[in-house]
Amino acid sequence: MSVNNSAWTFSADQVLQFATEVLLGNGMGRDEATTVANCLVAADLRGIDTHGCNRLPSYMERIRQGVLDPRATPSLVQITPVVAQVDGNNGFGFLAASLGMDTAITMAQTYGIGMVSIKHSNHFGMSAWIVQRAIDADMMSLVFTNSSPALPVFGGKSKLLGVSPLACGAPAGPDTRPFILDMAPSIAARGKIYKAKRRGEKIPLDWALDADGNATDDPDAALQGVMLPMGGPKGSALAIMMDVFSGVLSGSAFAGHVTNPYDPSKPADVGHMLMAIKPDLFLSLDEFKARMDYLYRRVVESEKRPDVDRIYFPGEIEQMTQESRMKDGIPFVEAEVTALNAEAERVGARPLANLTGGTEASEPVL
Repeated sequence: MSVNNSAWTFSADQVLQFATEVLLGNGMGRDEATTVANCLVAADLRGIDTHGCNRLPSYMERIRQGVLDPRATPSLVQITPVVAQVDGNNGFGFLAASLGMDTAITMAQTYGIGMVSIKHSNHFGMSAWIVQRAIDADMMSLVFTNSSPALPVFGGKSKLLGVSPLACGAPAGPDTRPFILDMAPSIAARGKIYKAKRRGEKIPLDWALDADGNATDDPDAALQGVMLPMGGPKGSALAIMMDVFSGVLSGSAFAGHVTNPYDPSKPADVGHMLMAIKPDLFLSLDEFKARMDYLYRRVVESEKRPDVDRIYFPGEIEQMTQESRMKDGIPFVEAEVTALNAEAERVGARPLANLTGGTEASEPVL
C-alpha cells in the first residue's frame, strides 16, 4: 500500500475551527459542536492522534447512517446525594461524559465524592480530557469506559473484550505536573492500528494476531484478527473489570455487544463510569499538593538505568507534547488531511488547508 506521508501542520485554533464547522454541518448545535471539537483537539495536542480529529470521518458516517444522533442531549437522574446516572440518548459520548464529570465534581465539592454511571453513550475519545477537567477543579478522578470487542480473554482466540481504557488523575502543586494515567489493557491502543492503516505503515509483531491466530505486522490483517492484552491474564482481567463497572453496572451493552465506532450499522450503546474525589478530605489541599509534588520529584529523580535519559511522571510526555504543539502546530499526514477535507466538502465547510493555510513540513511528521 503506497501512501504519501508528507505532513502538514495546523494551529490548534485552525483545527478547532475546522472540526467545529464539520460538526455544525452535520446537525449539531453550536455549544455541543464546540464541546466535541475541543475534546478532539485536546487529544491532538497531547499527541494522541488516534483519538483526535482523525475520528471525525467515522463519527460523521455514523450520523449519516442514523446510528448516532447529532442533536441528542444527555439527560441526568439523581440517584442519591453522591450518585447520579446520565443517559447519553445515543448522542456523542463527549457530551454525556462532560455532563457526567461536571455532576460528579459538583457532588464531590459538597459531599467529598461523586459517582456518575453513564448509559446509552458513544465513544468519548481520549479519557485524559475528562481527568483533566477534574484536575482543573482540584479533584482526583477515576474514569472507566467499555468498548467494542477487540481482545480475546486470556487463553481465548476470538474477540470478546474491549480495548477499554482505565484513567485516573490527581492535582499537584504549581512547580510540578499533575498525575494523569490513561492506559488501555492491550499492548497498544486499537486506534494506533487504524492510524498505521491510514498511513500505510506496518505495526510491531507483538500487537495483534491475524484471523488465523498468527502474529502480523499488517494493520489490515490485525483488524480482521484480535489485539493482544498486555501482561497476559492481567490485561484480560482489567478489560473484564471495565465491562463490569461500565457496561454491567450502567445497563449498557457488555460482554462483546458494544458496537465498534467504525461500524455504522447500529448504535454503540457504550457505558461509562466516572468518579470525582475531593483530595482534601483527610488533610488540607495545600498539604495534598505538596505531597504530590514530593512524589513527582521522587519518581522523576530516581536513579536511572544506563540506557535511560530521563524518567517521566505518568501523563508528563503528553503534557510536554501539548506545550510543543501549542507552539509549533498539530501535524497531519496528507492522507489524513484528504479524508478530513472530504468531510468538509460533504457539508460545505471550509477545507482544513484553506483555514489561513496549513504549513507543509519539509520532512514527514509521523
